Amino acid sequence: MKIEPICKPQSAVWEPAVQQKAFRQLMNAFAFPGSLETLLPEVQERENNLLRLILATLTDGAVTVADPHHMIDDHDWSKLETNRETPEKARFIVARGDTAPIFSPALGSLECPEMGATVILNVTYIGRGEALVMRGPGIQSEKVIACSGLTPAWLNKRSEWNGAFPLGVDMILFDTARVIAIPRTTRIKIKEGQSWDM
Repeated sequence: MKIEPICKPQSAVWEPAVQQKAFRQLMNAFAFPGSLETLLPEVQERENNLLRLILATLTDGAVTVADPHHMIDDHDWSKLETNRETPEKARFIVARGDTAPIFSPALGSLECPEMGATVILNVTYIGRGEALVMRGPGIQSEKVIACSGLTPAWLNKRSEWNGAFPLGVDMILFDTARVIAIPRTTRIKIKEGQSWDM
């Protein structure tokens, strides 16, 4: 008797139509820093891997990715078809928000500021925790967003890296279902002594 191989269903995140929808949501998040985006909840309900969706949407074989905290599994590396690089040289860096950075990412140059890295940080929860106050383009007056699982060391380093605008880094924070984008033009301070539920 011939036994047919069991084929694992193809993950939806690798489908172009899904990535196009996620891309529009991520661009909206960058246009309105601090605004919460729930990326394709119908896909997340099945996949339960938001990082995979973000990377499948933003990266391809022409960019480099660093994973200093080993958050990307081998299967996803092979599907992404991107190139691994050190955090100092990568265009995209995936890292844990609760662990202080011990590297200096690419900040771009005056001729090519867009070559600054995008840091994709996994935090515990967006909408509960330390209150972050954001100001800058795309924000009317100020935006307060709560976040837990983000060590202040990331914000200190971000301030240092973005000190010579237009050089710097952009950030995406994500939890199990939601993302916020923080472009380098956004100024952030921690609302001292305040912890919020949103």
